[in-house]
Amino acid sequence: MSQQGYVAAPPYSQSQPGIGGFSAGFGPPNSSLHYGHYGDPNSSYSAPQPGVSKSTVPFGSSAPAGPPPPGTHQFSQTNFQNGPSTPGQQPHRFQGPPPPSSTGPSYPPYSHQSQPAYPNTASTSPTAQLANQLNSMQINSYGPGTTPSSRMSSGHPASFQGPQLPLPTQQQIALPPGSQVPPPANNVNGLCAQPSLPPVARQDGIPGPVPPDPNLQQLSGQPPGPGYHPQPANYGPQMAGSQLSYPGAFPGGLAQLPGPQQKKLDPDSIPSPIQVIENDKASRGGQIYATNTRGQVPPLVTTDCVIQDQGHASPRYIRCTTYCFPSSSDMAKQARIPLAAVIQPFAIVPPNETPLYVVNHGETGPIRCNRCKAYMCPFMQFIEGGRRYQCGFCSCINDVPPFFFQHLDHIGRRVDHYERPELSLGSYEYVATLDYCRNNKPPKPPAYIFMIDVSYRNINSGLVKLICDELKTLLDKLPREEQEESSAIRVGFVTYNKVLHFFNVKSSLAQPQMMVVSDVGEVFVPLLDGFLVNFQESRSVVINLLDQIPEMFADTNESETIFAPVIQAGMEALKAAECAGKLFIFHSSLPTAEAPGKLRNRDDKKLLNTDKEKVFSTPTRDCVANGCCVNLFLFPNQYVDVASMGLVTMYTGGTLYKYNNFQLDADSPQFLSDLRKDVEKKTGFDAIMRVRTSTGFRATDFFGAIYMNNTTDVEMAAVDCDKAVTVEFKHDDKLNEDSGALIQCAVLYTSISGQRRLRIHNIGLNCSSQLADVYKTCETDALTNFFAKSAFKAILSQPLKMVREILVNQTAHMLACYRKNCASPSAVSQLILPDAMKVLPVYVNCLLKSCVLVGRPEIPTDERAYHRQLVMSMGVADTQLFFYPRLLPIHSLDLKGDTVPGALRCSEERLSEGGAFLLANGLSMFLWLGVSTPPELIQGLFNVPSFAHISTEATSLPDLDNPFSKKLKSILEHIQSRKPYTMKLIIVKQREQPEMLFRQFLVEDKSIYGGASYVDFLCCVHKEICQLLS
Repeated sequence: MSQQGYVAAPPYSQSQPGIGGFSAGFGPPNSSLHYGHYGDPNSSYSAPQPGVSKSTVPFGSSAPAGPPPPGTHQFSQTNFQNGPSTPGQQPHRFQGPPPPSSTGPSYPPYSHQSQPAYPNTASTSPTAQLANQLNSMQINSYGPGTTPSSRMSSGHPASFQGPQLPLPTQQQIALPPGSQVPPPANNVNGLCAQPSLPPVARQDGIPGPVPPDPNLQQLSGQPPGPGYHPQPANYGPQMAGSQLSYPGAFPGGLAQLPGPQQKKLDPDSIPSPIQVIENDKASRGGQIYATNTRGQVPPLVTTDCVIQDQGHASPRYIRCTTYCFPSSSDMAKQARIPLAAVIQPFAIVPPNETPLYVVNHGETGPIRCNRCKAYMCPFMQFIEGGRRYQCGFCSCINDVPPFFFQHLDHIGRRVDHYERPELSLGSYEYVATLDYCRNNKPPKPPAYIFMIDVSYRNINSGLVKLICDELKTLLDKLPREEQEESSAIRVGFVTYNKVLHFFNVKSSLAQPQMMVVSDVGEVFVPLLDGFLVNFQESRSVVINLLDQIPEMFADTNESETIFAPVIQAGMEALKAAECAGKLFIFHSSLPTAEAPGKLRNRDDKKLLNTDKEKVFSTPTRDCVANGCCVNLFLFPNQYVDVASMGLVTMYTGGTLYKYNNFQLDADSPQFLSDLRKDVEKKTGFDAIMRVRTSTGFRATDFFGAIYMNNTTDVEMAAVDCDKAVTVEFKHDDKLNEDSGALIQCAVLYTSISGQRRLRIHNIGLNCSSQLADVYKTCETDALTNFFAKSAFKAILSQPLKMVREILVNQTAHMLACYRKNCASPSAVSQLILPDAMKVLPVYVNCLLKSCVLVGRPEIPTDERAYHRQLVMSMGVADTQLFFYPRLLPIHSLDLKGDTVPGALRCSEERLSEGGAFLLANGLSMFLWLGVSTPPELIQGLFNVPSFAHISTEATSLPDLDNPFSKKLKSILEHIQSRKPYTMKLIIVKQREQPEMLFRQFLVEDKSIYGGASYVDFLCCVHKEICQLLS
C-alpha cells in the first residue's frame, strides 16, 4: 500500500526534562505513568525498557523492517543540530520508564486527585537541564543518501528484508528546528526538503512553528487583529510542579523561555479536514454503499451516498470509533483507542432508501435466544436441517418454533432467507406483544401538552400571542403514521405564572373553561375529561382558547414564575390519562416564586466546574417512569440557571432551545421554525434501549439524553430522530477473530399511533491481533463524538484541567502507540499519523476550544451548560459540523449549475477582503463580508448599492428575484434542512464589532480565549508523543 508521507523535526517548544513538572523519566523512578481514560483504572502504556530494542512488538507480530514500499514520499531533511553536539552521541533526553509493575492498577482511576499526574522529581536546576538538553539534542533523519539497509531498526536480523507486512497508509509531518536568525514576518520559504524516494527535489519545505518570545507580544509586521488583545501563548516549561503545558490553554503568569524565533509551519502542509472530506466525497459520493460485509468502514458522514441494508445496520443508525476491535484487553489498553458505537436509533432515512420493515409474529411475539435474550437476526446460525439455531451472541443452541421452521439450502441458509427482514437485514422492527407493555395493557396514543409562561415579560414582548397564533396552524401538522389520515396524538393546554391554569377544551363546550391550581406545593390535575383532546374534534374550542389567552392575561403584572410544579402538573396529567407524551414548556426567567424547585441567582464564576447539578429536584425520575418527555424553550434576558432547569430535559430525552434576549421581529422565525420541527418530528415514546454484544466484550458506559436506573437499561421518556446514544465497550475476555464482535441494539417504544414496537439494529465488526488493522478502520468523526461526550460528562465530577489533559494525553497516546507498533522506522523528529486519524488532532483541538472546556470566566455559565447539554445527545454528523464548522466562499457561486462552492479550512488566512463567506456550525450561521466585496454581489444579495449601506441588524436575506439571491437562499436551505436546530443568520462586516464572535468559529486559529492554533496544538501533541516514545 502506498504511504503518503509528511516529515519534520521537533519544534523548539519540545518539553525539557525536569522542567514544567515532567521528570526525566516521566514520573518518579519506580512509578508507572499516571495516565488513564476517563474512569479506567487499568489502561497502561509500557514504553520500552532501557536497553531493549525499540522494535519489540507485542504479541509476537513481526515488526515491519526494511525500506517502506515504493510510492512513499517522505519529505525529510539532512542533519540539523540544535546547538553544539558531539558527533555520534546518542540523544539522552528521556530514558524509558521501567515496565509497569504487575501488581495493582498502574494508573489511578479518574477520580484520584491526591497525587499530581506528573510528579516533579527534578534535582538539577531547570536552566542547567535545559542547557544539557540542547547540547545533547542531535536530530537525525533519513536523507536521500540513506541506503535501505541502514533504515532497519537495530534489533532485527537481516533476514527480515524479505516479505513485509502491508503497512497502513500514514502521514508524516516534519516539524523542523528553527533557524537561529529570526526570519522576516512574511517569509514562508521553508527549508528545502528532499524526499528520500523517489529522488526528485522538492522545494516546498515545511517551516516550524513560532514560540512567542515573552518580550515580544506580537511579531513585527503583523498588526494585531481588530479588537484583539495580543496574547502570548504559554509555551514550553511552566513552573515546576505544574502539569502538561498545552500551549495557550491557561494564560497566566507562567514562566516562559525566551528562544530563537522560528519559521512558521505552513498550514497547507499539515493534514486538512476539508481535504479528507473532499477525497471521501470524490471516491464514495453518489454511490451505493451495501452493508454486506462485516467490519467494513462506511463513507464519512459528510459524504452523500445511497445506503443499502444487506445484513448490517446502516451507518445512519450506528457508527463505530473503529470497525475492527483489538482481540484482547491488553491490546486495547496498549492502543487506548476508545471502543464505542454512536447509535441514533430513529435516524431519518432519505426517501431513496428503504424504510424499516415491520415484522409481526402475532401473539407469539419476537423470537429470542433463551439464554441471552438476543432477538432473531442475521447473526443466528441455523443447524440440524433448520430445526435449531445457534445464537451468534452467546452460542446457545435454541429450538426453532414450529411456525418459524424452514428448510435449509445447499449452503445451510434458510430457503426463505431473503423474504424475512429479521434474517437478511441489519435493521427492522417487530410488533411487540402485551408482555412488552406497561401493566400488560396496550398503550394509548401519546399526548402533547403545551405549557405557556404568561408572566408580565412574555405577555409584554408579544411572545405569548406569537405562540398561540402559531399553534392554531401547527396543530394540523401533528405527526401521524403513513397510512393514517389524521394524527392520533391528543393535545392539552396549561398557562402559568405563580399559579397554574388548566383548560377544559372538550368538543361539546361552547367556550373553553379555565381551572386555577394555586397550591403549587401539592400539584393535582383538576380535570380529566376534556383536558387532553383530539384537535380535529375540538378544533373550534381550541382555536377559541388560543385567541383568548393573550387577552386574558393582557393586564398581568405578575413577574414571578414557578417551574418544577409545571413539570409535575404535566406529568400527573399524562399519568392520569395513562399515556406517554411530551411537554412543550415556553419559559423565560429564573423560577423565583415560592414553590418546590425554586431557584436563586447563583451565577457565580467560583462555581464553574463544581457539581452544580445537585440543586434541582425536579420530578425527573417520575417523568421517565411515566414516559413524560420535557421539551424546554427558554427565552432568557439574564441568568436562568440552565444547568438546573435543563436537567429534566436532558434525562427525559427532550430538547432544550434557548433564545437569548428574544426580540419578536428578529428571533421569531428561528423560534417558530424550531417549534414546527419539534412538533412534527417522528418520535418513539416511553422507550427503553438495551445493547447486547457477543461474548468477550460488553457495553460499560452510556452517554446521551438518557436516564439509567441500572447498568444495562437505557431509559428515554422519548427518543426522536436527532438523538444519539454513545455506548462504550470494554473487553471481558479475548475476542475470536473468526466470529468477530457483534452488537445488537434493541429499542422498545410506543409509536405515534400508540403501537408498542421493537426496533432492532445489528452490526458486526472484525477483530484482530494486529494493531495496524485497528488503526486502519478508525473513524475520526465517531472518535470526536465519543471524546466530546465523555469529556463533557467528566467535567461534572473532575477538575477541568484534568479533563483537558486527559484529552491531550489520550490523543498523543493513541498516535504514539501507532508510531511505535505500526509505522515504518523513521526519525524521532517526524510526526507520523495513521491515515484514518490524520485529522484527529484538529478535532481534539476544536473540542478543547469549545466553550464547555475552555472554562474562562467571560463565558456565561448558562452558555456552557446549554452547549454541554446539546452535545450530549448529538449524533456523529452533528458533532462533526459543531466542532469543525463549514466555511463556504459565496463570491465564487456557480450561478448556472447546482453545485455548492467547495468548503474552505476554518482559518482567517482563507478569508479575503474582496469576498463573502458563509460559516455554519449547526447552531449559528454567519455571512461575513469583506470590505471590498464586489458591489454587484452586495446589490444582488441585499438590494443596497454598497458595503456601507448593509445593515447588520437583519437576520435574514431579503427575497430578491436574481440569480445570486436565489442561489444563496437554496444553499442556506440545503444546509439548514439536515440540522435539528434552526440557525439564525448573523451578518458580519469586516472590521466591525460582531467580527469578534465570528472569529471564535475559525477553529484552526488561536482563539481569543487562549486556545491554541491547529499548528501549535500539533506541535504540542508531537512533543507529547516524543516524550512517550523516548
